[in-house]
Amino acid sequence: MAAIFRPHANVAAKAVLLGLALLLLTGTAWWWGYPRTDYARRVGYTIDQPIPFSHEHHVAGLGIQCELCHSTVEVSAKAGMPPTYTCMTCHSQIWTNAAVLAPLRDSLASNTPIAWGRVTNLPDYVYFNHSIHVAKGVGCSSCHGQVDKMALMAKAAPMTMQFCLDCHRNPGPQLRPESEIFNTEWVRTTTMPSPAAMVQHYHIGGRNLTDCSICHR
Repeated sequence: MAAIFRPHANVAAKAVLLGLALLLLTGTAWWWGYPRTDYARRVGYTIDQPIPFSHEHHVAGLGIQCELCHSTVEVSAKAGMPPTYTCMTCHSQIWTNAAVLAPLRDSLASNTPIAWGRVTNLPDYVYFNHSIHVAKGVGCSSCHGQVDKMALMAKAAPMTMQFCLDCHRNPGPQLRPESEIFNTEWVRTTTMPSPAAMVQHYHIGGRNLTDCSICHR
């Protein structure tokens, strides 16, 4: 009786099985790894805005501090976006006819807020309060990066659960004196209080900061 399959069929079958295994492995790795990449999380990428606002110019160049524009950062869960009249405090006097600021003038004329695009995002099921982090010694640049070097605002951190847990498990290294909260150039030096001293100073530790209810409510 003649053989149904020739000897090379074994090689072909092994190659097909190996290809399927590699395809499955590659697909699993992509499914698990892609959402964790900076590209997927848009870390370092800018987005189109109604006005190409430069933190580099306003913060580093003009010395404007975070809380002037983000006025509710110390008292509210949300940092807040500056209303048009805050911008017009200066721009009613300078660059008054600049084409790039036309959306700002239109916003004032129509009494309609500017729809800024969100750069740093968190899932809807995550609760984050800016005011408690600021009150406990976490500076803006810990999450938002050195905005004073950003000609256009870009997301500086992945904002993943791991990113938050790394800090919640060991908050000391991220804590800074009250006077340095809005200092985008701040770095820890040997002359500063130790991380353990800062944890004690801000009375952190009375609650497990990795409890689910801290961020998921």
